Amino acid sequence: MDLMQAMKTYVAVVESGGFTPAARKLDVSLSVVSRVVTELETHLGVRLLTRTTRVVRPTDTGAAYFENCKRILGEIEDAELAAAGAHATPRGQLAVTAPVLFGARHVTPIVVEYLRRYPEVDVNCLLLDRNVNLIEEGMDVGVRIGELPDSTLRAIPVGRVRRVVCAAPSYLEAHGLPRTPDDLARHTLIQVTGISTLPEWRFAHQGAPLPYRYAPRFATTTNDSAIAAATAGLGLARVLSYQITGELRDGKLRVLLADYEPPAAPIHLIHREGRHALRKVRAFLDLAVDRLRADESLNG
Repeated sequence: MDLMQAMKTYVAVVESGGFTPAARKLDVSLSVVSRVVTELETHLGVRLLTRTTRVVRPTDTGAAYFENCKRILGEIEDAELAAAGAHATPRGQLAVTAPVLFGARHVTPIVVEYLRRYPEVDVNCLLLDRNVNLIEEGMDVGVRIGELPDSTLRAIPVGRVRRVVCAAPSYLEAHGLPRTPDDLARHTLIQVTGISTLPEWRFAHQGAPLPYRYAPRFATTTNDSAIAAATAGLGLARVLSYQITGELRDGKLRVLLADYEPPAAPIHLIHREGRHALRKVRAFLDLAVDRLRADESLNG
């Protein structure tokens, strides 16, 4: 068995989420991929994958082995590039994921700069308002907003954002200014259902959590839609501070109940490799960390 080729095959199966897509990615038959992984498990004496009719997932041992394979293969690639005199030139395909609005406003400009700087790299952006599993969905770098669960992923802090309640001046002139969360019962509320299924806004007062349950008049699945409705004077929306930087600057929205805001939410860049990250990943992280930390709208 060619151990390095077996490791590459195993990594392809985990990143692709199955034997069939891995076979397409490697341009080999399905039977070859299945045989190589079986031989690898036999060689190691452990089960690396849990196979069902619908999905293929790494076991705990398999997940750890996957990370080691990625590191080893990355070091080999770096060594080959160095020997060829191309160590400093990122190349290949980079996969990045982020929340939709954050990706459009903050990640896309970084990607454009990155692509102009490194013409031998292609980038695939997956912008979704859910936490994408980097390993299962084959992502190299992700953006997370909020506290991070325990994970084997590497995390780099790049900023913080506030969760704010906002409304248009025209709405406040017609309906008055809420001064405590209890006042929200007399106002029209706008809910972004893609963020949470709970009909609740979380506030804090004097260090203690203060949840407020509400009945929204307008529920929508996107932040853009909620912000547009609030800007049009429909009612009060609760969003992240970076999402309304322009509206606040132009006076189209005002922040309310600032004294009751919960602690600011951290923003992290997460990735799978440590100091041995591939050059394409390391170069993107270096650029993204520099640009995001310098962005005043992300220093809530």
